[in-house]
Amino acid sequence: MDRRSFIASSFWLTAGMALLPAGSLPARSTFNQLDPIRRNVGVFTGRGGTIGWLADDNAIVVVDAQFPPSAGVFFGKIQKISSQSIDALINTHHHADHTAGNSYFRNITNTIVAHDNVPDLQRSVAEERNTMNDQVYADTTFGESWKLDTGDEVIHAKYYGPAHTSGDIVIHFEKANVYHLGDLIFNRWYPFIDREGGASIENWIHVLETIADESESDTQFIFGHGSADYGVTGDAGDLYLMRDYLSALLDFVEKNRANGKPLEEIENHRQLDGFPNHVSAGSRLSLQANIQAAWDELNES
Repeated sequence: MDRRSFIASSFWLTAGMALLPAGSLPARSTFNQLDPIRRNVGVFTGRGGTIGWLADDNAIVVVDAQFPPSAGVFFGKIQKISSQSIDALINTHHHADHTAGNSYFRNITNTIVAHDNVPDLQRSVAEERNTMNDQVYADTTFGESWKLDTGDEVIHAKYYGPAHTSGDIVIHFEKANVYHLGDLIFNRWYPFIDREGGASIENWIHVLETIADESESDTQFIFGHGSADYGVTGDAGDLYLMRDYLSALLDFVEKNRANGKPLEEIENHRQLDGFPNHVSAGSRLSLQANIQAAWDELNES
């Protein structure tokens, strides 16, 4: 199915880094709280991307690290649930609001896990920003999938190809049927499309559709970021909506390019039809930045 038909057939089903902190459970924003979701799995909001967690009498697993101060707040709270050491810290991708807290967790986790591409991406950004001394990198990396059986849970991490970056992975808490998607979802925020980090809008669309199609009716998703009104958890409908936004973005830019309009004129557009609830969270997370990224990607295709 081509992209235009894809949007038309699905829209009505889905309607109805100095990054800002994300929202939390329920839809309205709460911060520095452990919000349980299901079967000892939950989400924590603080500064930066959300932290997903598993905590019971036998295991602790952490997904993403935020920054050292909020990582410390998180760990202080998780210790009230479980006194176990951390079996694994999993980085969904390389951005600092998901990995800077690695330095806090380094000595209290058995391993730090990420996709094969993440250490090099993290190192490249650190060299540019002169923050090499602050970096702690994953010591366990993988190309396609990774699995951990710990406590009463089975955790899978999977790489679907480039999307938000070239190193995004999806973490599935199998028994709880909860996924942490990292920054594959900016829930009703205009997303950060990190072209320098290997982003692909076209494949991002495919990734979201694949994950949503693989999910079940009761699957719960944790998102990396979300607007205050819509929060950082949701269901497959939220994935389809973001898929449709990215599809509409590429379609909009492609049509205008074909009509001979320059980028400067296209960037003046303030809202895509059908997505009235999307909001900006800074210059990198704006419709204008998304249009620029789409323009650049289409120019390379």
